[in-house]
Amino acid sequence: MPITIMGDKEFESVPSLKSKALRINLNANIYGTFAEIGAGQETARNFFRAGGASGTIAKAMSAYDKDFSDAIYGIEDDKRYVTEARLKKMLKHEVRLIEERIKREKHPNKLFFSYANTVATIDFAKKYKGHGWVGIRYQTKPDEDYNEIILHIRFHENDAKLQQMTLGVLGVNLIYGAYYKYDNPKKLLRYLYDHLDKDQIEIDTINFSGPRFKKVDNRLMSLQLVKNGMTEAVMFGPDGNNVLPAAVLYKKNILALRGSFRPVTKVNMDIYKKSLNMFLNENKVNKDKTIEIFEITLSNLRAEGEIDEVDFMSRARLLCSLGQTVMISNFQEYYKVVEYFSNYTKERMALSMGVNNLIDIFDEKYYRHLSGGILEAFGKLFFKDLKVYLYPLKNHKTGKLTTSENLKVHPRMKELYKFFKYNGKLQDIVDYDPTIMDIFSREVLQKIQEGGTGWEEQLPDLIPEMIKENNFFGYKEAEKIQ
Repeated sequence: MPITIMGDKEFESVPSLKSKALRINLNANIYGTFAEIGAGQETARNFFRAGGASGTIAKAMSAYDKDFSDAIYGIEDDKRYVTEARLKKMLKHEVRLIEERIKREKHPNKLFFSYANTVATIDFAKKYKGHGWVGIRYQTKPDEDYNEIILHIRFHENDAKLQQMTLGVLGVNLIYGAYYKYDNPKKLLRYLYDHLDKDQIEIDTINFSGPRFKKVDNRLMSLQLVKNGMTEAVMFGPDGNNVLPAAVLYKKNILALRGSFRPVTKVNMDIYKKSLNMFLNENKVNKDKTIEIFEITLSNLRAEGEIDEVDFMSRARLLCSLGQTVMISNFQEYYKVVEYFSNYTKERMALSMGVNNLIDIFDEKYYRHLSGGILEAFGKLFFKDLKVYLYPLKNHKTGKLTTSENLKVHPRMKELYKFFKYNGKLQDIVDYDPTIMDIFSREVLQKIQEGGTGWEEQLPDLIPEMIKENNFFGYKEAEKIQ
């Protein structure tokens, strides 16, 4: 690939869509199928138009009719078609057909692949802009097991034809990246937007699997999506795999706890457990339809302007080990978090935080970019069915506790504060554990890094062992100091 030198930086020139498709077509070993449902056959079309497709495309199909699609791929338990489960069935089914119909003895060097998508484009009323699942199952060596790259997209364009064209470009980028950029998944991810703008399409979930990606942690790939501006928030489950926010949050009661979790302490877990008990006792909160989210903002991951990915993975692995679902977001203000959740549910929500964090919420400087200022922000924050649970703060020197009753806010905010306080929107956590009030993450972190003692007792069970075994947060250096 040609490289243009400009000053002391290198800029790779982006290959054209046609040259990408043609390079795939001219590779005598790459051979597979295209199965596209919901937005034409835009990806396959690019390969047909590039020339030389006869040696690459075994089959291109669109099973648009639901009955016909069910006859090929089976019926989903939820009767839906634009789902990850459907996409995976499509990929596996098409690969199985290739292997059954093309004998390895005759084609020992073939690298089989199946590209598939199942999408819903914008509706006629232009109320729903559409979304979909896109993926590829493929080999990089003939005798190797299959790799998979699966992603979820959201369309932002307001025209179905434009969405189809955008999907076609993304498909070419994915197939090209799968074969020629698999050794650098971070670059592969960025190259998905070649010839595309982030205003056209959003990627909010991606998972890599297979022998080529055995060292890839999908949580780190999630971080790249937010870091690169491909989406505003991503989520991953306790197993470390990325999950689709819409699927996890849909019609759920949501309790969110924001923090740096560097590291997660007994205080964090006490806030979580006590606020969850309060939330489950609220009216209109169904325990079976409740999800708890540990949220880390991008600003909490930055160190000297850059995101420390090793530090991020330390936090992520610790939270996952505690069985938590984690969200990484680009939302600095709390009202944006609530707005985001509101895209997926109309059920009751709650935020849990230390009482000191409430001061930031009532700080006008965070809302100067809004025409309505803090009133607009609070309208967005509290017009939903929202509660805020507050954990008290203990003064180290005096031992005095700060709660919502004696919290000092700016004089201009006093009446606004009283309004929300006495309308039941702000509630103190009263059954807190008084024995852990002196634990602060930053002090624990300092002890870990400087070889201090006693920090183990301030963290949840098994967390200290994980930190030591994996040298999280500079613990390796701390051992040397000791």
